[in-house]
Amino acid sequence: MPISAVKPQHYASLLSQKAADVCSLLAPFAPPSPEVYASPPTGFRLRAEFRMWHEGDSVNYVMFRRDAPKKPVVITQFPIADERIQALMPVLREKLNASETLRRKLFQLEFLTTLSGDTVVTLAYHRKLDAAWESAATVLATELASTVPAVSIIGRSRKQKIVIGRDFVNERLSVLGQEFRYRQYEQAFSQPNGRININMLEWACKQSRSLPGDLLELYCGNGNFTLPLSRHFNNVIATELSKTSIRAARENLLENGIDNVQLLRMSAEEVTAAMNAQRVFRRLSELPKPLEQYDLETVFVDPPRAGLDAYTLEMVSRFQTIIYISCNPVSLVENLRALHSTHRIAQFALFDQFPYTDHMECGVIVSRR
Repeated sequence: MPISAVKPQHYASLLSQKAADVCSLLAPFAPPSPEVYASPPTGFRLRAEFRMWHEGDSVNYVMFRRDAPKKPVVITQFPIADERIQALMPVLREKLNASETLRRKLFQLEFLTTLSGDTVVTLAYHRKLDAAWESAATVLATELASTVPAVSIIGRSRKQKIVIGRDFVNERLSVLGQEFRYRQYEQAFSQPNGRININMLEWACKQSRSLPGDLLELYCGNGNFTLPLSRHFNNVIATELSKTSIRAARENLLENGIDNVQLLRMSAEEVTAAMNAQRVFRRLSELPKPLEQYDLETVFVDPPRAGLDAYTLEMVSRFQTIIYISCNPVSLVENLRALHSTHRIAQFALFDQFPYTDHMECGVIVSRR
């Protein structure tokens, strides 16, 4: 997205067009009118990543346009980023330009922050990091704290990671009046738009209030949806393949005192094989009772852009209720087409995760006919 496209005065009309587009895509399935959740028009991104462009003894944040991938565009302002990132950018650039130790062979910089105020800055290099770099980075972290409190610095190079402070941020989210605490690790997935994330969590919880039985969750990540959804089901079996995400999810469950969730490090394909009794997995022995004894009537899925594969989709189709969060309406439509003979769309929402782009994040409740 070119920064020139960020025009808050046009945001409402752009969102209206996006809602019309997604309604057109889903029209064959006769969904109800969508609930549309607008993003703040500026300051909404909690993550930002830039390439660093060197000219003489100075370095700049740059991005590249899709139509000119080799021509850097210098970024001096980034209004879509969280206010902490916006405050740090000029100060950090000044500090980097004043330090050859920190600047040399720096090729990428990433910001990660939270609504509750934690920030991690990751500096990636094409060189080995030494004691001089660590000393300079320690001073940098102290200096940046005068601009934004609670800043950690991470230096990365090939087979190297040096942490000044912490390699994670802490988040606190209020969902329907209840606070949940999350640990989000650097370089692990977390939702980029904090306000829209709260909208998605509250929407999913509202749709779950009257659903009976237990919940199966695929692609649970760090427990973003798992934690609040656990309050609405007797038991939750949450699955995820990423080791870092499973680690964070376990820590988050413990931090929030949640004891009705069982985490399994399994892919969606492995879960499907287990549900179909096609394979026996040792990891299932971690469950307090056999898988078939759970009253799994609802499944929650938040798949990657490709959507659910045919194998997983067939397993999911046997559930009474499917809560589907989609980051790609095209793959969502393909999956809904396969489900349409047995299920209908009961609820439909559009979450504007990425304003000023054609990206559409959707939520649908799909119920058995």
